[in-house]
Amino acid sequence: MPIVEVRDVNKVFYVGKTGVRALAGVSLAVEAGEFVAIVGASGSGKSTLLHVIGGLTHPTSGEVVIEGREYGALSDAARTALRKREIGFVFQRFNLLPTLDAADNIELARDIAGRAAGPAEWRDKIIERLGIGPRLRHRPAELSGGEQQRVAIARALVNRPTILLADEPTGNLDSQNSDAVLAVLRDLNRELGQTILMITHNPEAAAFAHRTLHMKDGRIVA
Repeated sequence: MPIVEVRDVNKVFYVGKTGVRALAGVSLAVEAGEFVAIVGASGSGKSTLLHVIGGLTHPTSGEVVIEGREYGALSDAARTALRKREIGFVFQRFNLLPTLDAADNIELARDIAGRAAGPAEWRDKIIERLGIGPRLRHRPAELSGGEQQRVAIARALVNRPTILLADEPTGNLDSQNSDAVLAVLRDLNRELGQTILMITHNPEAAAFAHRTLHMKDGRIVA
């Protein structure tokens, strides 16, 4: 059974009485251990698709199934619990709390998850693999962009989610830091079996994935 299934999903946003179709009959499946990239121009629907998969927005129609559970069949509380337990998010903007150091930004995710939090041994392993141990007591303003994104990745993975959703994770980085972060994601996939679904507009970034899906006008076209 795929970890993620999207079945004929449509998403329409309304501005007044005018509907704008962001997703038009999208279907896809992601297997355990895959690293999948979704590429497309701005406005192609790729970020909307990621948000629907992550439960951050509801589809207008269609189904999203995570680990065999369909979002639409769950209560709000059950959907939130599923999202906390099964999904990690990494965004273009690092979204680190500026008043907390790197360690506390990571630990905050464990506190929010409560009983669903991943074990401390897993946290330590992720921190070591990302190479941010020496920077844990630094606040975001004291870290480079690449270091901030590594902290954001650690925060996303600390609860050992089933799937990592990365939305333009290198969009705010220079080419050197972009390559370093992408190499980290590839290695996490290869060495730890982390399933990753990454949105990007950059074909060079997509080349780090196992396979690439191309979106245009709210559809997967290739």
